[in-house]
Amino acid sequence: MQQKLSYPKTFLLGFGFFGVSVIWSVYNAFVPLFLDGKFGLSAAWIGFFMTLDNIAAFLIQPSVGAWSDRLRTPIGRRMPFILIGAPIAAIAFGLIPIASVLPLFVLCTSTLLISMAFWRTPVVALMPDITPSRFRSQANGVINFMGGFGAIIAFLVGASLYEKNPNYPFLLGSALVIISSLLVLIFIREPKDIVLAPEEKKSSLFHALGELIKEKEKSPIRILAAIFFWFVAYNAIEAFFTLYAVKHLLLPEADGARLLGQLSLIFVLTALPAGYIGGKFGRKKTIMAGIFFMGTAILSMYVLPIDKLTVLITKIPVIGNFYSVSIVLMIAGFSWALININSLPMVVDMTSDSHIGTFTGLYYLASTMAAIIGPNLNGWIVQLSGNNYSLMMLFSPIFMLAAFVMMAGVKRGEAKKE
Repeated sequence: MQQKLSYPKTFLLGFGFFGVSVIWSVYNAFVPLFLDGKFGLSAAWIGFFMTLDNIAAFLIQPSVGAWSDRLRTPIGRRMPFILIGAPIAAIAFGLIPIASVLPLFVLCTSTLLISMAFWRTPVVALMPDITPSRFRSQANGVINFMGGFGAIIAFLVGASLYEKNPNYPFLLGSALVIISSLLVLIFIREPKDIVLAPEEKKSSLFHALGELIKEKEKSPIRILAAIFFWFVAYNAIEAFFTLYAVKHLLLPEADGARLLGQLSLIFVLTALPAGYIGGKFGRKKTIMAGIFFMGTAILSMYVLPIDKLTVLITKIPVIGNFYSVSIVLMIAGFSWALININSLPMVVDMTSDSHIGTFTGLYYLASTMAAIIGPNLNGWIVQLSGNNYSLMMLFSPIFMLAAFVMMAGVKRGEAKKE
């Protein structure tokens, strides 16, 4: 393993996450339009369809992470998953917009969901594989910067291409996945010196989870619970924010999407600094500060009256109308970077290098479970309250508080001494 952070190698590895991000950004932006306009599905069915990716990730990604820990091949333990999963995903993705009947459309999307779940955990596990412990927060900042850059490309370029031909964004996504995965396969070399002990060769995801539950020191369980809670808080808002903007703040539909874009932009711009802050001041302190500031920012959107949140400050090219609530969302975006960039390095540094894939899988187990539960739970709260969308800004900080309490008891996960 290298003894310092190699930025060129880390950026090259980031292309793997870049490809994943392009695929999901185009998928989430345009597949609902096909389901509604081409196949005439109801909103309830569209909502269910758009959670299938999280269900597939929940069922597949964690076990694949544990499998990749045990696998040994001439090209490494992670690369075979990329070599198989990325081309299948690219082909299935390119076929989605030309599927003219619903069964064929479902076949293409199902193939995409399964193949993406097959290679996402191994490509993410490559980061801690090739990065010394003390640089993993910074490296995760680079990886997430590349992912955010991929999302921006997908939204901005993809929207223009969609206006010309609905097939074009999907062809762009397929091409970028092939190019980005080839860059990872050609330029990234996995470490060859990782040896499993005899008892570790039979290890599986659920065996590892069972061992963690039995451990007297509960740091891994506490941080996995914290990850679940803060992703419930985040995903619940992300899924319903445009409706909150339209129905509660009374803003135009396009402005609701732009407000989310402003949060995402700040996350991308602060991904690298968030890694450095975690490396300098400690990951736990950085995450807890992020939880506090994000929870406070979200709660302020519940407490402040509508006329205070919707003051139009200025209009910025590309970014659009900049409201007073935009400032709140930018604080939330930076806080989310502090949390998200430093959490995966904490999780993988609670184990040995031979179990990095398994613990990456546990990270995704917690986050994808939250991505399934959060929006559904929030939807019921809004519905039972008579469509009071402001309640989501009270619901989310409660789960942030639970995450803060869980993190307070975490005693491991800082950078290891080399």
